[in-house]
Amino acid sequence: MASSNETVHQEQGFLSHLIELRDRLLKMVLAVVLLFIPLFLIRDQIYTRLAEPLSRFLPEGTEMIAYEVASPFLIPLKLALMLSVFMAIPYLLYQIWSFVAPGLYTHEKRLVAPLLASSTLLFYAGVAFSYFVVFPLVFKFLINVAPAGVQVSPDIARYLDFVITMFFAFGIAFEVPVATVLLVVTGITTPEKLTKMRPYVFVGAFIIGMFLTPPDVISQILLAVPMYLLFEVGVLLSSRFKVWVKDASDARDEMLEEEAASATAEKTTAKTSAGGYRNSLTDHVDNDSSKGDDGGP
Repeated sequence: MASSNETVHQEQGFLSHLIELRDRLLKMVLAVVLLFIPLFLIRDQIYTRLAEPLSRFLPEGTEMIAYEVASPFLIPLKLALMLSVFMAIPYLLYQIWSFVAPGLYTHEKRLVAPLLASSTLLFYAGVAFSYFVVFPLVFKFLINVAPAGVQVSPDIARYLDFVITMFFAFGIAFEVPVATVLLVVTGITTPEKLTKMRPYVFVGAFIIGMFLTPPDVISQILLAVPMYLLFEVGVLLSSRFKVWVKDASDARDEMLEEEAASATAEKTTAKTSAGGYRNSLTDHVDNDSSKGDDGGP
């Protein structure tokens, strides 16, 4: 009977988690839709703003073109949808955090919350860096090196794909400090080992920049140098986080030991009380028996 009740309780808990997950997913979709509606109305202006780093360097009288028939409508629509998801990232992460947080320890909550916030800000910083710093330099270089007699008229679909790729490349590259802290906190490596790996990380940053950026030296350097500098920031932060996590773990272990000792003491007290009650009951029965023997014929 106990096992049956326990199974029912587990099923109810599982269903409650599914219902909560469904509600949070609906909230996430609703947030994206609410952002998408106003962005859809100004989709053309958004694309014009996105194309501005390239348009300013196009030869006079040259404009971007659309190869596909539906591109003038679908590409701004796609951009508005992606921008709505991009703007909703903080709220989406909050919903994910709210769903996962009840199952975490206190020190884990204190660790995950700043990592989520910092990773979001770093991703936004990477996107902003690529738009305001990298794009003007890269597009100016690529257009100026075009051979004589070649008219540069990029396709709007190809341009959007290129821009999104660059956004994700720089956004992910700027997550290096968070990745470094996680590697140290989880015990995979140590700040001392990371310090010794500096030459390899420096070379690796340029190799990653070579694969993630167009085949020009400027964009590779603009991705590799910040990535390496952020690695150095991650090494500094990981030392601090490692000490903080160790202190939090020690505090948690002490708390668990105190709880275990308290539970053991309560059990011992309960057993002692039960034993004393049984002894007193036995003495009482013995006294009654003695009285009965004395009063017999």
